[in-house]
Amino acid sequence: MELSKKLQQLPPQFFASLVQKVGAAVAQGRDVINLGQGNPDQPTPPHIVKALQEAAENPLTHKYSPFRGIGELKEAAADFYKREYNVEIDPTTEVAVLFGTKIGLVELPIAVLNPGDLMLLPDPGYPDYLSGVVMADVQYETLPLVAENNFLPDFNMLSQDTKERAKLMYLNYPNNPTGATADLEFFNQTVEFAKENGIAVSHDFAYGAIGFDGVKPVSFLQAEGAKEIGIEMYTLSKTYNMAGWRVGFAVGNKEMIEALNLIQDHLFVSLFPAIQHAAVAALNENQLCVSSLVERYENRRNTFINACKRIGWEVEAPTGSFFAWLPVPKGYTSQEFTDKLLNEADVAVAPGNGFGEFGEGYIRVGLLVDEPRLEEAVDRIGKLAIF
Repeated sequence: MELSKKLQQLPPQFFASLVQKVGAAVAQGRDVINLGQGNPDQPTPPHIVKALQEAAENPLTHKYSPFRGIGELKEAAADFYKREYNVEIDPTTEVAVLFGTKIGLVELPIAVLNPGDLMLLPDPGYPDYLSGVVMADVQYETLPLVAENNFLPDFNMLSQDTKERAKLMYLNYPNNPTGATADLEFFNQTVEFAKENGIAVSHDFAYGAIGFDGVKPVSFLQAEGAKEIGIEMYTLSKTYNMAGWRVGFAVGNKEMIEALNLIQDHLFVSLFPAIQHAAVAALNENQLCVSSLVERYENRRNTFINACKRIGWEVEAPTGSFFAWLPVPKGYTSQEFTDKLLNEADVAVAPGNGFGEFGEGYIRVGLLVDEPRLEEAVDRIGKLAIF
């Protein structure tokens, strides 16, 4: 039996090649410092694990969940947005429970677009956005993110034809892979642009908790009128080190939320109720674990960036996320430099071109090992004498 044409059209899984290369190096007995992926390295906080254990012992959680998730989780999501961002969310109509936000990002074009419609994607950007393009049989154009504009899209650069045809736009701040952040002024401009051109917006807020230098990342929904044209997707993967739990939610525009809920009615019966109860504990209980985690990432960022500068690598410190976006030395492509670091320094990073055309000339580093290993990684790179 052959794969369907749609599956054959899916883009290659970006990280599969990197994982294979790193695995081969480790199998040879090499001490590889893996900075190439985005998998949080810290455990889920104990109180969240305990909430899961207690919920799993309750036979009521062994039954099917309500199709659209338990009410307590939707209420917790609404309370979270009120507490953290002063944004009012109706838990009954403006929350969709998700199996992690990746599924929501892939589902959304299927739910709100028709074949041939046009959507706008950031470049560089999260590679799995393209999966939704293929699954929905839609077209896309990119929003270039360049250093000269602080890795924010310039909507004025879009052609009139693109503005008229586009139906949906994805944004992501704090940004993967660049580590850039957006302010409220930019989101206000985004809402104005989207309203003028009839474009729906989905903001991927995966790294929403992780901002540095005392600046808390801004929610897209804090912009005036944002709920009229868009939604925001929030995952517990990064904020609470719950990547393997696969739990998140979308909030905002009720028509878009209903579209997500409706498609999920036909694909799922929501996620394991015990995990939903644990997510309630994560969102509702003491947030000290979050502030401690952000402090850890900021310390790692500072250690890593300072080490890079010591070896003569002129880099900019990220303002959010747990990634650093670094220019490759002259004379190398992103892939060539990535291969050199793995082959000659046993340091694994992600090549920037894997995130799009405008990622060429950069590598992405995940700050997901402790400071001594980050310093060792830079020391190894320094010994290559290329800066």
